[in-house]
Amino acid sequence: MIRVGPAGWSYADWAGVVYPARTAPGFHPLRYLARYVDCIEVNSTFYAVPQPAVVEGWVRALFGAAQFAVTVKLHRDFTHRERADTQEELERQAAEFSSALEPLSRSGRLRAILAQFPHSFRHSPAAVRRLGRLHGLFGQAPLVLEVRHSSWFEPGALASIRGLGYSLAHIDLPEAWDHPPAWHPATARLGYLRLHGRNSSAWFDPKAGRDQKYDYLYNPQQLAQLAARAKRIAAEHDETYVITNNHFSGKAMVNALELLELLRGRPPLAPADLVRAYPQLASRTIRDGQQDLF
Repeated sequence: MIRVGPAGWSYADWAGVVYPARTAPGFHPLRYLARYVDCIEVNSTFYAVPQPAVVEGWVRALFGAAQFAVTVKLHRDFTHRERADTQEELERQAAEFSSALEPLSRSGRLRAILAQFPHSFRHSPAAVRRLGRLHGLFGQAPLVLEVRHSSWFEPGALASIRGLGYSLAHIDLPEAWDHPPAWHPATARLGYLRLHGRNSSAWFDPKAGRDQKYDYLYNPQQLAQLAARAKRIAAEHDETYVITNNHFSGKAMVNALELLELLRGRPPLAPADLVRAYPQLASRTIRDGQQDLF
């Protein structure tokens, strides 16, 4: 099975593009998105540990969307800063994060935790030990590893990742000599493909902001190649997730729906506002005329 969905949903620039400009009381963006895609990657957890009540609200919002799946991005304190904490402190913080996700786990919707490391995280014995400690803290859920340096894709590094039980994510991002290769063998049972866009000019610009870096719309030829890549990944895994992270101005939803059309062989339902903003969707989706009910 291949599931497709965006990374995150709380973007101010999605109002009037992905979401209706005016929404009725009780509108929840997660419930709305579940009408059109079949999974989502929660990225707000990278910036802050959510309150359990907030996570309970996510679960309630998804009531009735029985097949909808959720993956969660691990907090950046575990992946983007060098830690000198005691084991006791690490375990306490990991327990806090896991406890916050308990409503998702209990509901059966939590399918994976994504540990996304920066490009500066390179393969070394110390880095492998760090991954081992992380697995010890969060190994109760399937773990997906995203690493952006090519050193992790050599045979010895891949063997370490496989031995630790991580599913190594495939990623699409601007080309560079030390970025990951276009293909690597499976390391665990979960397939994962993250699409960051190919906005090279902003990606390598230290002054560019988040929205600039992820401002990219994949074209039809690129999408056909990505759909073929997703199918190849799925052939090696029990379940595969394709996550569109090119979020700016709703582009992640545009490309998610286009990929669903390619992978399913039939047009998916699409938000009417999104079709108006991106007319190319008109021939590839079924425009939803009932969006105002949500």
